[in-house]
Amino acid sequence: MRLRLVLAGLALAAATAGPTTAADNIKIGFITKFPVPFFATMEDAAKAYAAAHPGVEVVFGQGTSATDIEGQIALIESMVTQGVQGIALTPVDPTVASTLDKAIAAGVKVVLMDNNIPDWNGRTALATTDNYNAGKIAGEYLKSVLKSGDTLGILEGVPGVPSLDDRVNGMLEGLQGVDVNIVGRGATNCTEELGINVAQDLLTANPDLKAIYAACGPPAAGAAQAIKNAGIASDAIILVGFDFCCGEKEALEAGIEDATVAQFPAKMAELGVDALVKSIKGEKVESLIDSGAALVTKDNMAEF
Repeated sequence: MRLRLVLAGLALAAATAGPTTAADNIKIGFITKFPVPFFATMEDAAKAYAAAHPGVEVVFGQGTSATDIEGQIALIESMVTQGVQGIALTPVDPTVASTLDKAIAAGVKVVLMDNNIPDWNGRTALATTDNYNAGKIAGEYLKSVLKSGDTLGILEGVPGVPSLDDRVNGMLEGLQGVDVNIVGRGATNCTEELGINVAQDLLTANPDLKAIYAACGPPAAGAAQAIKNAGIASDAIILVGFDFCCGEKEALEAGIEDATVAQFPAKMAELGVDALVKSIKGEKVESLIDSGAALVTKDNMAEF
């Protein structure tokens, strides 16, 4: 009888310490804003995480544009209906918070990636670039190449989106100490097309424009195209971007773009998904997870 009890105890221990069972499987949603390489890289990292962690299933969704609020709300609602235990997402706008509140009320944990939702306390964690400090990196570079009296045009992303506003405000802080004249600011919705249009307007209105700063990768590539279309020599104007994506590599190689700030989207996604999985398992996670940023120029771009 004693032997039988010992064997039964060993069997129970093996069952509880063994590999993940179907009951232990974790199903999460992964939502990104819109189709650009930055978010494709994040998706690939989430897929790699799932492949390396048996028992983790990831359901993917993506909006159509940087302003597709209704699309993201529909994706959140759909994933809750599909029975996910957690959602990792790059929020397109703070107004999705009310939909996330409903998800949390249904028992779903939420990890934000890339940007925060101000004054919203529902998130378990935020995995992101410190966009303000990353913006300062761009501003400090501009400070090193500009002088007082020079003119600067700014291609904003989506005004009102905190992470994109931080990239501009951080840049302005990094630029402090040089009295630069800001001659124009325009929203681009982080698209190349609007980047071209806003940059063309800036160049037309300011023939002696000395520098352009773009808060997203696609508008930076658009500004490079606008500079090329205008027949302006690459050494006659300074162009600084943000994201190191979506045509910026080619602009750097051509010498039209002088520098950009690289984020690490794969690391951001991996850290975000890992925090979400751990929180679902009941493990403690940090509320703020910084995935880092770095200045990229033609000289060091091979490192990125």
